[in-house]
Amino acid sequence: MQRYLFSAIIVTALLTGACSARGSEVPKNMPPLEDPRIARAVTALGTLPPAVAANIEATLRAEPVRFFSLLDAALAESESKGDLFVLVDKKHALPRGYEPGDLVSLNTYPLATTRKDLRLRTAVMDAVMEMQAAAMADGVRLVFASSYRSYEYQDGLFKRYVASHGEAEASRFSARPGTSQHQLGTAVDFDPIDDAFAATKAGAWMSANGWRFGFSLSFPAGMEHVTGYIWESWHYRYITKPGALLEKDYFGGVQQYFFEFLDACRKITG
Repeated sequence: MQRYLFSAIIVTALLTGACSARGSEVPKNMPPLEDPRIARAVTALGTLPPAVAANIEATLRAEPVRFFSLLDAALAESESKGDLFVLVDKKHALPRGYEPGDLVSLNTYPLATTRKDLRLRTAVMDAVMEMQAAAMADGVRLVFASSYRSYEYQDGLFKRYVASHGEAEASRFSARPGTSQHQLGTAVDFDPIDDAFAATKAGAWMSANGWRFGFSLSFPAGMEHVTGYIWESWHYRYITKPGALLEKDYFGGVQQYFFEFLDACRKITG
């Protein structure tokens, strides 16, 4: 665990130098197009589908100061809280024994839950409570139904789905152990955990406002070919406020593209 966190911090530092503004002597308010930060970012975008990369590059070049300012802020928060930008998907798994060291029970907060064993990382709880207060002010009740899951819990869950639906179908809506965002302790499922959530008042509110508090919809509709999973209107991951704004305004609101970009930036530095 300690080795993993140490590596994550080093990787975040490398990423900061690869695609962010820090470490550059170019004034933030006057970045020329030949700024090496832009070149590195464009190289990282090359890992995305060509049409997607072209659209993101065009938006980035139109307002590079804002792009790198948001990226700097997002990376700074991620680094200070123990790497919030770990890429976890079907190709990138967490270690079997990975468990965040700052998990806290949701029972200690004034939150509505469907279970008494829910936990999230302390690092995201300020954002959770800010979002909860805003929702309540708008007459919306958010009910937390799932949060942190251990590798072992996810293993049992996936096996049950395989038994009832078959492996191919189960893989469309359930993660194999080690590949679930829930193991990070920064992802939340809201109640109800099914398509009906989108039509609820809470579902509509989260869709319109979640990004304001740093929460991103992980698996958008019509993006199974990108994310590997069917639409999950109830599943949100905390990616910092500047990160969520960056994703929304530059990456088309597709979390997978944002994280693949960040991962490519890390690899640029070796």
